[in-house]
Amino acid sequence: MSDQIGVGILGASPDRGWAARAHIPAIQASLHFALTAVATTRTESAHAARDRFAARHAFTDAVSLARHPDVDLVVVTVKVPAHIELVTAAVDAGKHVYCEWPLTRTSTEAEALDAAAETAGVHAVTGLQARFAPAVAHARAMITDGAIGAVLSATLHSSRSKGSTRAVPAWTAYTYDKANGAGLVEVLGGHALDLVQYLLGPIQDITARTAIRRPEHVVAETGEPISVTAPDQLLAIAELGTGAVVSIHVHDGEAAHPRTRLEITGTAGSLALVSAPEANPWAAQLQTGRLDLHESRPGNTMWTRVPLDDDDASALPTEAANVARLYRQLAEDLREGTQRVPGFRDAHVLHALIEQTSTSRIEMMNVIDQGLQHLDTGAEW
Repeated sequence: MSDQIGVGILGASPDRGWAARAHIPAIQASLHFALTAVATTRTESAHAARDRFAARHAFTDAVSLARHPDVDLVVVTVKVPAHIELVTAAVDAGKHVYCEWPLTRTSTEAEALDAAAETAGVHAVTGLQARFAPAVAHARAMITDGAIGAVLSATLHSSRSKGSTRAVPAWTAYTYDKANGAGLVEVLGGHALDLVQYLLGPIQDITARTAIRRPEHVVAETGEPISVTAPDQLLAIAELGTGAVVSIHVHDGEAAHPRTRLEITGTAGSLALVSAPEANPWAAQLQTGRLDLHESRPGNTMWTRVPLDDDDASALPTEAANVARLYRQLAEDLREGTQRVPGFRDAHVLHALIEQTSTSRIEMMNVIDQGLQHLDTGAEW
């Protein structure tokens, strides 16, 4: 491997998309990575992406990109149902791979990819970049150092404006189908659960309820109706291994400015991670936005802002900043043979936890149905 790590991006659309908004600015700002190849499904767009992003090579298939000698790291930024095929192409070529979250549609698929990457001996990275926000890093250090004492409880609320109108952009249509694994529960819910565990430790038990409150959407460009099967509300109550309890509410359809707030209460003080007020709606999401950190102490009811140091990534576009910080840690991992970035094992655990949120609702509804049957028959509980 040369001094710079050659990156090939699958899904590098020249017109729009997560690669253009986050990954490419992060790579271009890095001293450790170089964009060597891009791939889309059409020759015209692949060539346009190569020219726009100043890559060396353009491809229309994942296997050719992954096998090219100029590519050391394959980055997967396409729709979730295609992840398993494209990640497999990278792993089979013996290349390191960075796949966006959600990794797969199911925990079984995630487990298979984790095993394949382990066998191939490659670095396998999942895009859980909320861990790298400066406010999160600082809060984690404070909690670890005992600055707020023993954690008693936490409350997380995060909203998105997605789906706040009946007509929605065509590129979002596939996310309203639960089978595609890219809805609110998987994306924002997954990032939320990962952030809670990263800061406070493993979730031991979770009970959740999901709901579809905006069941009717149409494609803005065509008026075609969308069959909505992916929930737009997730409410969960979790217990940590320490005994601390956590409440989580994430939802779509926010008419006001989207926002995130995570409050953590300890025996010696409290912390609050709050999305900064910016016009960009992406800035309110806990994984992509800039979070401010506040603290309070017993006897002082006022929240005090905790100073945070800026870094090179702070000057990047909002969506790219935390991604750039993840890349920076990945470069160190590749140099030193460590794995401090979230990997496929983390993704497998998180997917399994998300599946518990669906199971808990089914179990809850079964209990309710049984109760109603007892009421109908006059039976005793």
